[in-house]
Amino acid sequence: MNDHLWIAGEPPARDGISVDCHRRLRGPFTGLGGVLRALVPRLAGRAPALVNAHAFEILSVAPELRAHVDPPPRTLTEMSEKDERTRLYAPRQTRRLAHGAIDLLVAAATPELLGPLTLSFANADGADPTDQEFLALLLRRTRESGIRVIVHTAAAEPPGLPDELAAALRDRARRARRARSGREVDAAPDRRAGRTPGGLVRAFVAGDGVSADPRELAAYADAAPEVRAALHDERAAELARDGEWSLRLGAIPYHLERGGDHAAAVAALRAALDHCLLRGFYHAAIDYGLRGRAITDPDTDLDDYWYLSARTALAYSTMRMVAEAEPLDLEVRRRCAVPTAHMVTGYALAMMYTRHLAPELRDHGKAREYINNAIAIATLWPDPTERAFHTVFNRNGLALVEMHSGNLAEALRLVTDGLARLERELDTGDYRLHRSVLLHNRANVLLRLGRLDEALADFSAVIEMDPYYPEYHRDRAGVRRQLGDHAGALHDYDTAVSLSLPFWELQYNRGVLRAEAGDLAGAIADFSRVVELEPGELEPWISLVSLLLETGDLAAARKRTDQALREHPGDPQLLCVSGQVALEAGDADRAKVDFELALGGDQRSVVALAGRAMLAFQRGDIGAAVADLSLAIEVLPDDPDLLYNRGRAHQELRDWAAAVADFTSALALPGSDRAEILRQRGRCHAELGDAAASRADLDVAEESHREESHSTTIA
Repeated sequence: MNDHLWIAGEPPARDGISVDCHRRLRGPFTGLGGVLRALVPRLAGRAPALVNAHAFEILSVAPELRAHVDPPPRTLTEMSEKDERTRLYAPRQTRRLAHGAIDLLVAAATPELLGPLTLSFANADGADPTDQEFLALLLRRTRESGIRVIVHTAAAEPPGLPDELAAALRDRARRARRARSGREVDAAPDRRAGRTPGGLVRAFVAGDGVSADPRELAAYADAAPEVRAALHDERAAELARDGEWSLRLGAIPYHLERGGDHAAAVAALRAALDHCLLRGFYHAAIDYGLRGRAITDPDTDLDDYWYLSARTALAYSTMRMVAEAEPLDLEVRRRCAVPTAHMVTGYALAMMYTRHLAPELRDHGKAREYINNAIAIATLWPDPTERAFHTVFNRNGLALVEMHSGNLAEALRLVTDGLARLERELDTGDYRLHRSVLLHNRANVLLRLGRLDEALADFSAVIEMDPYYPEYHRDRAGVRRQLGDHAGALHDYDTAVSLSLPFWELQYNRGVLRAEAGDLAGAIADFSRVVELEPGELEPWISLVSLLLETGDLAAARKRTDQALREHPGDPQLLCVSGQVALEAGDADRAKVDFELALGGDQRSVVALAGRAMLAFQRGDIGAAVADLSLAIEVLPDDPDLLYNRGRAHQELRDWAAAVADFTSALALPGSDRAEILRQRGRCHAELGDAAASRADLDVAEESHREESHSTTIA
């Protein structure tokens, strides 16, 4: 087990691969990007297949590594120009990128490749949320790998640190403090002048503004504004000449904002915002947008101002932060009469009210008002090609409003009409991404309508258009599963997993399908991967342990249950599973404790009641068993097994009439073991003196047994 380290205060001496995470340097994934820039060129020569398998993650985080990686297959989303992008990544895209990068690092840190790695990350409390999320996952996932992680924060109790990273540091890193000595902070020799005030200012700017040296900070604050601006312009030009793309997301816009070229600063922030919005780096997109608004005068630079405002609002709303998004869009609508601005914000506000708000706060009527306004503007667009696109795009927005309102027939009509218009009025190659989005939307409406064959046809058609987009394969798998085509569904899930970043829901769905098909080993592998990625999800743990129990691997079931309970302490469902594992292992004492703890959290837990009843039955406390089974039957009155078990308990108490009543009720339910129940009821009838009823039950039981045996022999 690796000894991860958390150092607060003075940055540590360089150890292994050392990177500075401060977002001011390269924006999103500054720290992870630094690690990849250090490792990928070395790794590409030794394991090109491994590097290429993670090309999407590498190029998303560090685009300057393009020369070392074969480009991954491109989806229509990736190929579309900015103005044609009608699909944004889910907010969890950054988490999936981080997981994929960690898979790469773990594979690299093996004896066959690079050997053990020490990764040191400075200024984690100044990092972008993408790096902070990555670090939390890295600390959790690498304790048993060849990677040692050192995380530095400037403060011992960093304010504003995300809960997940704070918890990971507390739980998984040995903590050390290094007092700040006030010594000069190391910097590149060729960028430092003497320790005169002018040299200190130059050093601060050359360090891209992340220095904690108090003398540099004081000298910079005291310097004349024109001196600071000139140094920032000089540094921005120097970094632009270096050519590393990710500098455009950090140091370059930082320096331009403080330099003398206002137009260049706004352009840099717009470009950074657009890049991050399209990559799913929404926190950074918001940061750039707000910074751009702060230096843009709406009275003289209205086009920049409304664009920055609307794009910032889009990033907010994509993260369901409607309270922050709505005022920005409304401000745009108040400030300007630009048709594009009103069309864009009308669509955005409609989506907020029909999709992004919590269900109880949605207002589909208001959504229609906004989307109808956007449609009206689109129909007046001068260029016929753009008019067709904008009209169909916004009418698709109306279709989404209708779908969320429950008017599926109208939603289907709108989407179908939109597809027909694009086919009729546009060249085949125009707006291919939006055509695929419309087709996918129609497939989903058909699915909601229960028209599965038609939905399957549309999902298949959209896969032909965009074969490398994993969600399409996942969606078609779901339809095929409903249609009973398990082989086809499994093929689609396999394809989706092969194309996708680590995506726990996708892996879990494949595991469920594998379990249904009897591939328990495959299902266990999928569920194990899920709990590695996201141990905070409960259902995968329960599915995993249940399958381990089914295969008889009690040691693995116990290990996994204990791991799950550390992640979800006191969860009633997990305590029930733990009790079942203990029962199978013959540990009645632990099983009893687990079931009672589960009932302490959920008094109506059928599994816990049934488990405790079994233990009571085994130790001869039949009355307690009947009491627990009766409570369980109140919760699940249509469970034949519960009724059968209570009938057996009544038999032990010689309450033959009560036993007959339970067995009779169980026989009326689907899924009951008819032969066994009839045998037991026949014995009860005999005890009650009803020989004819007893003989009838036993004869039918024997006949049922023969039919089952005959059936099995033929099969």
